[in-house]
Amino acid sequence: MSPSNPFPKPNRLRPHTSNMPNKKKTSLPRWVGVGVLLAGIASASAAAGAFLAVSLGSTPLQQSNLSAAEAAVFTQNEPISAANSLRLPHLTRPVNVLLLGVKVTSSDIDDYEAIDREGYDSLVDSFEGLSDTMLMLRFDPRNERVSVLSVPRDTRTNVDGVVTKINEANRQGGPALSAQSVSELMGGVAIDRYMRINVQGVEKLIDALGGVEVDVPKDMKYQDDSQHLYINLKAGTQRLDGDKAMQFLRFRYDDQGDIGRVQRQQILMRSLTEQALNPTTIARLPKILSVIQSHVDTNLSVEELVALVGYTSQTRRSDVQMLMLPGDFSNYNDYELSYWLPNYSEIDRISEQYFGLESAYNVSEYRDPSSLRVVIQDSTYDDIAVQSLINSLYDTGYYNVSVGRSLRDPIRDTRIVAQRGDIESARDLQSFLNVGEVRVESTGNLDSDITIQLGEDWLSEHGEAL
Repeated sequence: MSPSNPFPKPNRLRPHTSNMPNKKKTSLPRWVGVGVLLAGIASASAAAGAFLAVSLGSTPLQQSNLSAAEAAVFTQNEPISAANSLRLPHLTRPVNVLLLGVKVTSSDIDDYEAIDREGYDSLVDSFEGLSDTMLMLRFDPRNERVSVLSVPRDTRTNVDGVVTKINEANRQGGPALSAQSVSELMGGVAIDRYMRINVQGVEKLIDALGGVEVDVPKDMKYQDDSQHLYINLKAGTQRLDGDKAMQFLRFRYDDQGDIGRVQRQQILMRSLTEQALNPTTIARLPKILSVIQSHVDTNLSVEELVALVGYTSQTRRSDVQMLMLPGDFSNYNDYELSYWLPNYSEIDRISEQYFGLESAYNVSEYRDPSSLRVVIQDSTYDDIAVQSLINSLYDTGYYNVSVGRSLRDPIRDTRIVAQRGDIESARDLQSFLNVGEVRVESTGNLDSDITIQLGEDWLSEHGEAL
């Protein structure tokens, strides 16, 4: 049975009332780091680790108190993990976690004049501002996958009875109102837990991990003296420290705006996932623990956190699926502000297929290849190869095919990117092409259903035909 859903089927833009009391700061227990450390040393001391996690792990790692009404927003009545003296905590059911990345500057603080601003609008170590990043994560041991849905911060939705951008929810009502707003946006998906991390924490966490290797897709340059924000990155694969990683994440000054930021978040998340669970990370755990103690607020317990980390560490890369909330850019003539306008029918499909929403929608419905929008992004710089692919697709019934912007660097293996989460159609296409790998990501062409990022394997597989 999936966890019970505390939300009725919502009218997603109908005003509603809510009473969200202010949260009170509490200090984080010193033993918090012990549970996180267990995840890194699990293979060496599973029995001892499980004992400590069970002994110390029943208290949530919160830096702010939730009222009874706020806590009721999360489905905490059913345990999500279990352990005994012979093994580490493990997931017992699918879990939905809302992750909020929060950016707070001195101008966001009520007592603005009392802040030592050092002559500019500086970042503040706080969780109480706009959410700069919103991710819905589902850890699903039944289907053996991890799903990540990026919710653009400019998404137009109902927040506590007011139609506005969804990133207002955290500032107005903290994690509970954020979870309530995201759940309603997704048609009533139940949310079990939340985790908030501020911008400074992300930067320090990446430094604690020793940086992250990322392929920066293009030159990025921007300057904002009022925030001391200076972005200056060159295109190419490189190891980014915390400061440069934040430049990569915060850049949004191109024709794709916030949606481009979402794609870069997914690129960085993919790299971090592959790197953070590397055995060499164990030596860096003391620094990682220090960051978590200072910059993370969550209602996950130590035991639950260990279970999530343990499950993720055993998940194959192909089973980590990254999606973006379906929608379209608003028309400036229709709205005073720039919005990401949700596509509710597509959201319901994703909510059911990936996040456990129970509905009458048939996610296994067959899609005619002729209706799929397929965009080719070439990395081979071989026009004959691209034309050969177009001809092969057309001969098989894929009639809506176009060529998009080429990739900057060659890739070895072709990627069949299910841009909007249609993994079955992507698998059918991969089976037909007989090359490459299927990825559920939103890093392809925004206007496509499936993006084919053409790699060198297409040349080797079809060399004689070319």
